[in-house]
Amino acid sequence: MTSLPLKTLLHSRDLLSAWTMRIIRARYQQSILGGLWAVLQPIAMVTIFTTVFSYFIRVDTGGTPYAVFAYTAIVPWMLFSTAMTDMVDAITGNMNLVSKIYFPREVLVIAALLARLLDFLIAYAVLIVLMLLYGMKVFPVAWAFLPLILLVEFAISLGVGLIGAALNVFYRDVRHMIGLILQIWFYATPIVYPVSLVPDWLRPYYYLNPMVGIIQSYRSVMIDGTVPPPAFAVSAAVSLLVLAAGYWLFKRLEAQFADII
Repeated sequence: MTSLPLKTLLHSRDLLSAWTMRIIRARYQQSILGGLWAVLQPIAMVTIFTTVFSYFIRVDTGGTPYAVFAYTAIVPWMLFSTAMTDMVDAITGNMNLVSKIYFPREVLVIAALLARLLDFLIAYAVLIVLMLLYGMKVFPVAWAFLPLILLVEFAISLGVGLIGAALNVFYRDVRHMIGLILQIWFYATPIVYPVSLVPDWLRPYYYLNPMVGIIQSYRSVMIDGTVPPPAFAVSAAVSLLVLAAGYWLFKRLEAQFADII
């Protein structure tokens, strides 16, 4: 039973590609700054956090300039958080299609995630420039791990996104709840602070947050030029479990979407 939906989704890859491009064009078509927003938003956040944690509350980043330390994590987080918001609204925001045409509904959710990948790529390219401005070394060989890290981030993003999108059809306040959860999740992830500040007794539970290992892996690869840390394996396992659970729930509720909407 599981293979049939996956096979149907595979056959819908042209629709997925076309819908992803449609979202990207719609996002930038009437935007004056266009792709620059992908850079301006993380830079604004990094500027604020750098000011606070460099001059008012000093945070030990192990010798890494705080701007680079924060930017390396904020860009992947923005991919996760913005895609999450888009995915939750993917079904309810396209109710005309859902109620009139049959196709795998998860295509709308996956396309919302893939459309945010362009912003991520633009913003992360700026990271290289930022590192060079600070006189830091870059490690192109270690970048080979980036697709794997990104794939795990996609897994947790899509898993939670599928759950949110499905539940939002039945309970419209889910989209507001997701916003609150993302705010808490942000501070429960080592984005503006290092993992070393987390108490030892709390770390076994802390690492169950899949974004912890993912963010640490981005820093290990980009800043240190090393392989992802052991926490990445935990993140990968949790992310795959969430993805499987999210896909199962979404397909279980999918038949009711048209009736509810």
